[in-house]
Amino acid sequence: MTANPPSTRRAGDVPDDAQRRFDDLLAHLPAGVVMHDAAGRVVAANRQALALLGRTECEAQEAPGGDDAWHFVRADGSRMPPSEYPVNAVLRTGAKVSDFVVGVSRPAHGDVRWAICNAYPERDEHGAIHCVVVCFTDCTALKDAEQSLHKSEERMRLALQGSTDAPWDWDLVTGELYYSARYWEMLGYVPGEMRADPEAWVRLTHPEDRAWVAAFLEDLLAGPRQAYSIEFRLLHRDGHYVPVLSRGFILRDGAGKALRLSGTNTDLTERKQVEHRIHELAYFDQLTGLPNRRFLIDELGQILARNGRAGRHGALLFLDLDNFKLLNDTMGHDVGDLLLREVARRLRRALREGDHLARLGGDEFVIVLENLGASPDEATVEVHAVGRKILDVLGEPFDLAGRQCASSPSIGVTLFDGAPTSIDALLRQADLAMYRAKEEGRNTLRFFDPGMQAAVDRRAALSAALRTGLARRQFVLYFQPQFGHDGSLVGAEALVRWQRGVDELVAPGEFIGAAESGGLIAALGMDVLEQGCHALARWARAPHLATLKLAVNISVHQLRDPDFPHAVATLLAATGAPADRLTLELTESVFARNPDDLVDRMQQLRRLGVHFALDDFGTGYSSLAYLARFPLAALKIDRSFVQDVDHDPNASSIVEAIIALARKLHLATIAEGVELDAQHAFLAAHGCDVMQGYLLGRPVAMDEFERRYGRAQAQAASGSST
Repeated sequence: MTANPPSTRRAGDVPDDAQRRFDDLLAHLPAGVVMHDAAGRVVAANRQALALLGRTECEAQEAPGGDDAWHFVRADGSRMPPSEYPVNAVLRTGAKVSDFVVGVSRPAHGDVRWAICNAYPERDEHGAIHCVVVCFTDCTALKDAEQSLHKSEERMRLALQGSTDAPWDWDLVTGELYYSARYWEMLGYVPGEMRADPEAWVRLTHPEDRAWVAAFLEDLLAGPRQAYSIEFRLLHRDGHYVPVLSRGFILRDGAGKALRLSGTNTDLTERKQVEHRIHELAYFDQLTGLPNRRFLIDELGQILARNGRAGRHGALLFLDLDNFKLLNDTMGHDVGDLLLREVARRLRRALREGDHLARLGGDEFVIVLENLGASPDEATVEVHAVGRKILDVLGEPFDLAGRQCASSPSIGVTLFDGAPTSIDALLRQADLAMYRAKEEGRNTLRFFDPGMQAAVDRRAALSAALRTGLARRQFVLYFQPQFGHDGSLVGAEALVRWQRGVDELVAPGEFIGAAESGGLIAALGMDVLEQGCHALARWARAPHLATLKLAVNISVHQLRDPDFPHAVATLLAATGAPADRLTLELTESVFARNPDDLVDRMQQLRRLGVHFALDDFGTGYSSLAYLARFPLAALKIDRSFVQDVDHDPNASSIVEAIIALARKLHLATIAEGVELDAQHAFLAAHGCDVMQGYLLGRPVAMDEFERRYGRAQAQAASGSST
């Protein structure tokens, strides 16, 4: 059958006008119609069929019926063999084909069209098939929708398989509730093992969550919301509770009534574990498991508020282990860590249930005691009892990796009540009291008193004033003359004074300690050294002072600085001071650490010409081997020996031994603190090379020293020339 069917007619055929109307109907029919002969060849096709096949009428009629050139496709997308073509199936079986879905590949158009086919045979008067009519309807849009839906379902299935989410669905109209297999697996059940009724999730919900979750659901369904998210706990088959995040969507009718509730449950166990771990890292000490400083500060705020409301006193105890650094250095950090863990364990055992214990870091622990009494006296008694218990339990020997070790704590205490106070202030106060405990013998407990804070405030103010004084060049040098055993002036020692005001001159004993604790001693030392080098440069240009040497004290911090030799070399070059006239005085404490590094720095300075003298010799604990190892030029005999040489046989013997030792080592000797003629006579008689003290000359300001001794040297020179 074609768009314009043949005009040949057999007897009994319909009249021509009826045939024309029928042909016209086929031409405009929205379905495709194709007529095949008994060999399967196309003999006619209407316009809709040719459009769907993507061929002209001639192309369709020339294609063999059994040829695979039609490129038909099965419903699953695979290539269809010619034996399955609808027309061939009818010719082979003689039976009609109904609702057969076939894809028509159209290479010229680059696409595939889909059709629902129905094919039936037409037989002649002998019952033989003389043609086959195939009718088909284009269902490409329907097929595309089906494939899209299939892909969406496949994506959803894969997403759910790869997800930890457990889908569920609740039809609120019928009451039907669907729980996915993943839902039950999350709770340790085999699907179908438990009755899947609407009350199942209620039975499994944690008793503490059940009431508020039910209230939440009731408000949710009654309200206008279309989505929700909520966390609660469901019972696992093995007895523990699984934290879940339930998220869902509410389907409502036009009036807003909830018809359906669908969603997923997500197992939050791993997330909760991570959150717990993060919380532990943020708020707990990893070595001992105790709360850390951050946790303590958060807790202290609540504790202070509670005690204030209750009108009760509490206490903060700051505990530091005595000699912990020595144990760490001698036995290793592993043993130190074992000690800290054992201390934490014993402290937990010693404290009451409601007491708070934290580790601030290192060997520092803080204990907070609540509800100690309505008055400070009651609280003090309670603290003493707790403190005594702590001292006892920490005083017992520790077995650390098979080694017996002893340790003890120093404890500082500050009390608090409902009065407003800052947490930092409490910690500082307890810290100050702890240092007082260390100063007073260690292994003890001391309470904070305002005098401690006042002393700290004074030191802080002094440190700030020192910094300002350095910036304003308020530190000036005084020189104390040094004389040889024949009475001739051979040099001077530089002594620093602080000119805080016009009439205020501060002695070094009042500020050197603050400079050391405030980290300013190195800067102060360089300031003194710079002024001394300028003086030496002036003396080098003054004939009567040119031979004098100048001794300048340097601190441990300066000599331990790797850049110190370079700084001195730069200073000598900048000022023009003669290096061989500069003597740097240092104490035996310098040699306590890293002696090899110190020897190297001293040798660098010796190569410049600088000399070294060991100050306060005889009062320290250094080995005498240092005298041979370090490049020293002189020993200074401490004033504590000099002042007793005229009446104490022990002191005189020590001084004699020092002078003899120095002579053997080719070192000069310098005696300080010479105040009496008998002392001077003894030292001169025993061969002391240089002496200084009030008997010979008091310290004077730099310009006064240069005037006085420059003039005296000039007079002595002129007298000797006459």
